Amino acid sequence: MKYALSTLVGATALAISLIAGPAMAEDAGIIVYNAQHESLAKEWVNGFTKETGIKVTLRNGGDSDFSNQIVAEGASSPADVFLTENSPAMTLVEAAGLFAPVDADTLAQVPAEFQPSSGKWVGVAARSTVFAYNKTKLTADQLPKSMLDLADPSWKGRWAASPSGADFQAIVSALLELKGEAATADWLKAMKENFTAYKGNGTVMKAVNAGEIEGGIIYHYYYFGDQAKTGENSKNVELHYFKNQDPGAFVSISGGGVLASSKHPKEAQAFLKWVTGKGGQDVLKTGTSFEYAVGKGADSNPKLVPLADLQAPKVDPAKLNSKKVTDLMTAAGLL
Repeated sequence: MKYALSTLVGATALAISLIAGPAMAEDAGIIVYNAQHESLAKEWVNGFTKETGIKVTLRNGGDSDFSNQIVAEGASSPADVFLTENSPAMTLVEAAGLFAPVDADTLAQVPAEFQPSSGKWVGVAARSTVFAYNKTKLTADQLPKSMLDLADPSWKGRWAASPSGADFQAIVSALLELKGEAATADWLKAMKENFTAYKGNGTVMKAVNAGEIEGGIIYHYYYFGDQAKTGENSKNVELHYFKNQDPGAFVSISGGGVLASSKHPKEAQAFLKWVTGKGGQDVLKTGTSFEYAVGKGADSNPKLVPLADLQAPKVDPAKLNSKKVTDLMTAAGLL
């Protein structure tokens, strides 16, 4: 889970250098500020380096940590590429004018709905909002038909979320874009009255599984990841997909962009092209991240509900406003 876009925290996470192929000059490699899952990014880097021989150094951290750090570093940032879990971190960097345009060949590999209208960055993966519920406590006919229904007093004390995380804040960003500021503020006020706060989507799912709470708003892949292991934290859990273009059916786009200050723009653009191409998208199909592939013609893991069946609302990721969301959530007493 990545945390709120509200404070500047120096990302001093582990730097990992992965090298394959012939020896190369030190300055030929690229630095990736990685806010995606470390295991997924490692698979991408290994595949890219094996195919191209280009050295990649990963610096791992969070969406908000890195987006704020890049803005603070400005043109002096050592990063060549920025990868995120959610779109708002990308829009923060884009708004500061720090991304170079993505190569046209790379943009052409990804459908328009998985990239911002600006073309300053591109989707590399996606995750779906879901309502995870305890199947021993709720039946299908008792589930909320819309995420907005969770504001009803009948749901008081019955659902959970992780408001401090960038994942949930991305969902609220979509709500803001779809329904406007007044409706979002009202929903957040009701949320404060009704929900129970946990730290992290995985913790929310564990609480649902244990029967501490009836349901919770999370991303889909926490369930599938646990099921692929022991299933001990999800054996009592089912996923409810809101569909019908509901705000609760929001699909969050994980982004990739090349910094305008990159000292190795050719190699950086090549990395982004590889991640969005067959090699990088196949990792999503066969790996253990259980995130959705977004490349044209790319298949996701067969265990997942197909993207086309999610009936997600159309949201331009370039318009997701992280600052307004944190302001609204703070005003509601959620942060």
